Amino acid sequence: MKKLYIHKVFGTLLLSAAMAGMTACTDKLDELPDNRTDIDTPEKVAQLLTSGYPEASAAEICELYGDNLVDNNVCVPGSHKDADAKFQEEAYKWEDIRNYSTGEDDTPYQVWEAYYKGIAVCNHAIESMKEMSADPAHDTRLSAYWGEAHVLRAYLHFVLVNVFSESYQGDAANEKNRGIPYVTKPETIVNVDYSDNEYLHNIKDTYALIEKDILEGVDLIEDAAYKVPAYHFNKRAAHAFAARFYLYTRNYKEVLRHADIAIQASSLRDWSPSAMSTNTIESGLRDYNDEKLTCNYLIQATYSTMDRMFSACRYAFNDGNAAWGVESTKDVIYGSGPCWSNRLPAFDGRLYRWASGSEYGTWLFRVYEYFEYSDKIAGIGFVHMLYQPLTADETMLARAEAKLYLDDQAGAISDLNQWTKSHEAPNDLTLARIRNFYSGAAAKKYAGDINPDKMGFEKVLAGDDLAVLNCILHLRRIETHYEGLRWFDIKRYGINIRHVYRNAQELNPTADELRYDDPRRVFQIPTNVINAGYPATDRTPMLKDANDESIQNPALVID
Repeated sequence: MKKLYIHKVFGTLLLSAAMAGMTACTDKLDELPDNRTDIDTPEKVAQLLTSGYPEASAAEICELYGDNLVDNNVCVPGSHKDADAKFQEEAYKWEDIRNYSTGEDDTPYQVWEAYYKGIAVCNHAIESMKEMSADPAHDTRLSAYWGEAHVLRAYLHFVLVNVFSESYQGDAANEKNRGIPYVTKPETIVNVDYSDNEYLHNIKDTYALIEKDILEGVDLIEDAAYKVPAYHFNKRAAHAFAARFYLYTRNYKEVLRHADIAIQASSLRDWSPSAMSTNTIESGLRDYNDEKLTCNYLIQATYSTMDRMFSACRYAFNDGNAAWGVESTKDVIYGSGPCWSNRLPAFDGRLYRWASGSEYGTWLFRVYEYFEYSDKIAGIGFVHMLYQPLTADETMLARAEAKLYLDDQAGAISDLNQWTKSHEAPNDLTLARIRNFYSGAAAKKYAGDINPDKMGFEKVLAGDDLAVLNCILHLRRIETHYEGLRWFDIKRYGINIRHVYRNAQELNPTADELRYDDPRRVFQIPTNVINAGYPATDRTPMLKDANDESIQNPALVID
């Protein structure tokens, strides 16, 4: 029987009245009951915060925007496939993505709505705790939840600002570039004026507010407050998020401090067959998503059809097309590395194609969907995917990057070697191997055409340090594929990328380049938010002078 899915419809940014819905986190795929109650006990605060974790992710749109996926209508001879959903084509072309106000899964609309819904939950929880105690942060009944609410609120705003704003750069750019509405109080009126200065923060102010919430909450969190810590901001997750925040803001000493706290209480993922089954996709998923694994700091259950995007066979990790200048992203993600050949051994027995001998792309088992039937007879229900937005493995790579910028090259390579060993690489990772692998064109192929000098980096690496940085970016690309974090690395390092695409009805491909200064790197604000008064983002590429190294036209048809 064919499984059909129902789009999960979220409320709008204005739905403060619905934020009192509560549920216990007893199952990965629990539905939230429509309860209404006064939040007047610590237990009710804890239940309320459970509903603050968003059931949406920006992973799919960020993957489509980035350099991990190719268009199989260009790379596979004779292919004329449609995308699984129209917004996927728009994302791959870096166009404004339409409103999709029905709540279609994986769209910017869904991300904006779900994350601001979570922020509203945090604000209600914080206000409720203020009513219960004169000093919630030091009230033993409430302090852990006070910490969770602030860290979760910080994290949700952090994702939103990285999707809907420019990246964090230097002081001048951060003061000029617009951030996002940082909402810190429950909304008590229906029509909020989002053009008011209260909501028009710049990047500098947005990041300052994120840091304020992190500092308010990170040291208060207690794992004992949760039945299943992996579904909450437990200590490891909170410090891993703090490490990521400070990595993006280039405060490397703080990256080390928080990453050390997270890593010392965990171990990297064990990819051996004895720890992670290769018998079936389902058994592999069970082992990978195990909430008891110390590497899984935070697990996020979402409504997502990313698996169906790959099964539609339009966008994929696949061989490139040399004639059109398209690199093989299958090689970058699943191919050779600085201390292994052909394929990273961790992925042996865990890669799939949709049909034997298919040329339409390779995918790792972990993207496979969970399907929740709402009506088995009719064959309809909801499609879920589990993400690990914060893990020991990614935090280790963040720490390596921080060590490198703090002039500890040996320490950075030591961390990278731990990562490659955990992924069963057969050889030790050494500076010589790094230097040899990331030389010449290979650096751009695996790490990307980086421009840290254009992005406000106070320190620009060269020589062997640059080779180690390229290794870090390559390993981060492997570690975070399907998570969308590669797109955030593209933004913060100003990596120039290129898409070549051909719609099903077209004869010739179109090539387009997205450079470090292209305003299309910012996702357009959803239409309903613009209609509510928040200004739209200007994403019009500037035409360059003919002598400028940048492309003059945003798109070029290849004959």
